[in-house]
Amino acid sequence: MDHSTIIPSHTIASWLLGVIDKFLDIFGLEHHGALEQAIYLCIIVVVGFALGWIVKKAIVALLRRIVEMKKGASTKDLLQSHLISKCCSIIPPLVILSLLPFAFDNNHHLYTILMRLAGLYALVAFAIGCSSVMNFVFSQYNKRQNTRGLPIKGVLNIAKGILWIIIVIIAVSMLVDKSPATLLAGLGVFASALMLVFKDSILGFVAGIQMSQNDMIHVGDWIVVPSTPANGIVLDMTLSTVKVQNFDNTIVTIPPYTLISGSFQNYRGMVQSGARRIMQELIIDISTISAITSDQVDAIVAKRPLLKDFVANLRKNNATEQNDGGMVALNGSIETNLGLFRAYTALYVYNNPNITHDQQILVNTQKPDLSGYRLQVYCFTNTTDWDKFESIQSAVLEHLAAAVADFGLALNTSADVTVQMASEAPKNNA
Repeated sequence: MDHSTIIPSHTIASWLLGVIDKFLDIFGLEHHGALEQAIYLCIIVVVGFALGWIVKKAIVALLRRIVEMKKGASTKDLLQSHLISKCCSIIPPLVILSLLPFAFDNNHHLYTILMRLAGLYALVAFAIGCSSVMNFVFSQYNKRQNTRGLPIKGVLNIAKGILWIIIVIIAVSMLVDKSPATLLAGLGVFASALMLVFKDSILGFVAGIQMSQNDMIHVGDWIVVPSTPANGIVLDMTLSTVKVQNFDNTIVTIPPYTLISGSFQNYRGMVQSGARRIMQELIIDISTISAITSDQVDAIVAKRPLLKDFVANLRKNNATEQNDGGMVALNGSIETNLGLFRAYTALYVYNNPNITHDQQILVNTQKPDLSGYRLQVYCFTNTTDWDKFESIQSAVLEHLAAAVADFGLALNTSADVTVQMASEAPKNNA
């Protein structure tokens, strides 16, 4: 029987063929050529994978031992990412490629097919190793160098996408035995289809560059996109999506180019400033607003000593109105109970230890309407923490609601109105 059609005639192949013949004799099987060749092929494939696996494990163990000797955060990340194991995945196909010439006749078509398949295996393993290296380099840069939190993950995705496109082109050229240049020349026919398939990725990449260049958004920013339900913290950014966790813990994904083509609100400036705005209105019943006498002023001051210096200063300067400019803008009068309450509100807010003096503090009256006379309180807390902010805001409003009666005023609670809030959604701890 002529075995040379597949099996070479060198010493190793002949010895292995003899072992196969003895194995068939043990089970009383006929020495059929096709059966011998099938068993030979299985043995070669199993031996190739086994040797490759053993060599890979040995090299991985050696490299891990060398890396473990170097202490550091990068070393720990390297081991946790299994980068060494993934990069060494190329070893088994290389071992198989090196064994195939000894196992098969180089002129047989089966040898060509197996070499192509092994080469394809090695090519994919190489791509997996390169992707792992890219992921590790990105994670290290993003953790240690990207202090501004720029959305650079899109660059990683583009690099990996280009790598896999190249790998696919080379793999197809290997399978069809054509030059990669020939395949690339034919891609022009499918350019429109490729543009359609990768439309989101291309637009996302362009949007990512624009957002990075203009420093528009970082991972961890609180954003509000009016045209979408997105109102929360940016968790992740890729070429195709921006992932936002809303304050009700729902996840919203929106295309990056939506942020560029439209408008969105970023509260990063508020968080970085360390101050958060209170902008509330107290609706005063118009029928309770009246002029007050000097005796009435003294009675109010006796109840609210915070007004003592303010009133004394007005009387000393023979003035009915005081307006101090600047960040505080303390203003009020002693002619009406609303003017005196306006001064008290400004003094109370200014002397509140939870209100920052680095931002504008303003108390003013708005245009009256059927609901009443609106007294606006505008200031900033010295924290952006949601819980603390709400506590401070509630305490300020509760105090003023209780104090208004001492001035002979009353809040309008019968009008069908909604207290105006600052256009800010709830914010988790920043």
